Amino acid sequence: MNRPTGHSFAMTRFTAISMVVANGLAFGIAGQAVAQDVAAGGERDLQLQSLQQQVDAQTARLDGLRELLEAQERNVAELQRALDAERLGMARARGTQDAAVPVVPTEAVAGPSTQPVAQTASADGVQSAPEQPVGRAPEQSLRPPEVAQIFDQPGVLTPQGTFVLEPSLQFGYSSSNRVALVGYTVIPAILIGLIDVRQVKTSTGTLTLTGRYGLSNRFELEARVPYVYSNSDTVSREIFTGSAIDSVFNSDGKGLGDVELTGRYQLNRGGPDKPFYVGWLRYKSRTGTDPFEVVTDCVTRCVANATGTGLPLELPTGSGFASLQPGLTWLYPSDPVVFFGSFSYLHNFKREDVSRTVLTGASAPLPETTTEPIGDIEAGDIWGFNVGMGLALNEKAAISIGYDASFVGKTQQNGGDAPGAVRVTLGTLLLGASYRFDERYTLNVALGVGVTRDTPDMTLTARVPITF
Repeated sequence: MNRPTGHSFAMTRFTAISMVVANGLAFGIAGQAVAQDVAAGGERDLQLQSLQQQVDAQTARLDGLRELLEAQERNVAELQRALDAERLGMARARGTQDAAVPVVPTEAVAGPSTQPVAQTASADGVQSAPEQPVGRAPEQSLRPPEVAQIFDQPGVLTPQGTFVLEPSLQFGYSSSNRVALVGYTVIPAILIGLIDVRQVKTSTGTLTLTGRYGLSNRFELEARVPYVYSNSDTVSREIFTGSAIDSVFNSDGKGLGDVELTGRYQLNRGGPDKPFYVGWLRYKSRTGTDPFEVVTDCVTRCVANATGTGLPLELPTGSGFASLQPGLTWLYPSDPVVFFGSFSYLHNFKREDVSRTVLTGASAPLPETTTEPIGDIEAGDIWGFNVGMGLALNEKAAISIGYDASFVGKTQQNGGDAPGAVRVTLGTLLLGASYRFDERYTLNVALGVGVTRDTPDMTLTARVPITF
């Protein structure tokens, strides 16, 4: 067995030491790499946290910018609505259109809030222009254009929070001829019996105070309180006397009329070349003196007797029936005119156990009267429509022309047609003009001419709406 020499032992020892050193270096290098990896991971976490914070900040900033953009879009829409209203007002001279929508100052659109909108920062810090918001059509004017009012129901609603007080005065005149033949004919054109010829001339003046308040831009309430004065002259010949002298029977009446309450709601958003629709519901009370309360002259004749007048000694100021009337009004703006009209149905509520007071004798010191029962009375319902056209002359003046028609049904008594009840058709041709003095005061005048025999010959109405 050979023993190792000193040189080989030294070499072996050197080799072992070299291996230990190499292994140590290898472990040191590996540990340094691991430490570097850990340090790099921490830096990446910090970078991710920083980027997340930047993203959160930019998201919050974008949310704020989005709110600013929405506010600016609303301001632009308000300006567009005001511009549309001003154009309609300039084109048709319809009155206080500026009160319909608030005018937003230009500074509200281009204020300090527009500076941060110019640029937005991305996650990498690069400044870039924001994307433009998707275009949205401006809101159209909520309010229909005003026209010279010629019908009882206006088509323009009162703006929200605005009160309009409208005093008006209406004068009406009607005349009619009545020929009553009671007898029998021997040959054609020869009558043996009673011929009663009458001319009835009636004048009526109505002073009305109307108040309207806008609960919203689409809904308003209206109340009307009328005061009525009427006078009637009946010219007739004395019968069975052969007299050529006319006798005149006069009667008049004055007092509170039938109070009305109306609610109106705009159903849609119209605009130029787009119709507006306004639905409404009117309730009419019977606060006025009705035809059954006044005293009727029946001293010698009332209905079937041969002599006397049979006329009321005092004229009524109300219809005598409470009624409910729904309707729909439409307006169609089409430069340079506005077409308008409405459809309605009026229902009169039935009255039971009605009686009237009749004059049976002229005993001193008070006339002798009695009560005559009539029974259950239901006035005929009324279908109505009207149509018209408005045209502006300048910024303040406008004119309108229209036609109003009503179809009145037969009056029912005790479940059947009342004696002498007939259907009546009323037709009126109307001309109107309006002039706006300023933002608060407007004068409106309308003239109506009857085109059927049952319609008043003439009605003249003047209105002065005052805006508060």
